[in-house]
Amino acid sequence: MPIPIGQVIVEQTVSIDGCAEDADGGIGFFTDARAINAADAEQLRMLGSVGAIVLGARTYRMFADYWPQADPRVEPVAAPIRDLPKFVVSSTLEWAPWGRHQAAMLLRGDGVAAVRDLRTRIDGNLVIWGSLTLTDALLRAGQVDVLRLRIVPVLLGRGRRVAPPGTGRRDWSLAQAKTFDGGLVVLEYHAAR
Repeated sequence: MPIPIGQVIVEQTVSIDGCAEDADGGIGFFTDARAINAADAEQLRMLGSVGAIVLGARTYRMFADYWPQADPRVEPVAAPIRDLPKFVVSSTLEWAPWGRHQAAMLLRGDGVAAVRDLRTRIDGNLVIWGSLTLTDALLRAGQVDVLRLRIVPVLLGRGRRVAPPGTGRRDWSLAQAKTFDGGLVVLEYHAAR
């Protein structure tokens, strides 16, 4: 089922037990490119509906350290990540450079309000990767329309979950489930209305 336009898509890479970070706050458990890159065609499909990327400050720093220099022949998703407009929700960054490319635009103040406003101004969907603080706020506010979980085949036992305590119950419908070489599974859920 395709994602309708104008949606807020949150995509998280998680362990089998639902951790988006390990117990030390790291993401090294999903850096095995063989498993992650197996789903590039699926990522490109999703990115085809996206009008902008929204990141929190911490995730922006990780992305800006890697993606501006990534070779699209090796990382097919590098081109759309490079070309799509990028917005960073931050109260601390002074500016958000993106390699030799146009800088990301900063969104100040309340992240939920900023995303609500942005979704009225952007043609296409908004995708939010990582950015757990922003994702937490959007989940609590009921502002996530699509939740995509890229599940890597590792069990962490403890770590930071995708949905923090206090998120509250919200029902979702499974729109798509795909498996890939290396054990990666991509689940796409649409918010029940």
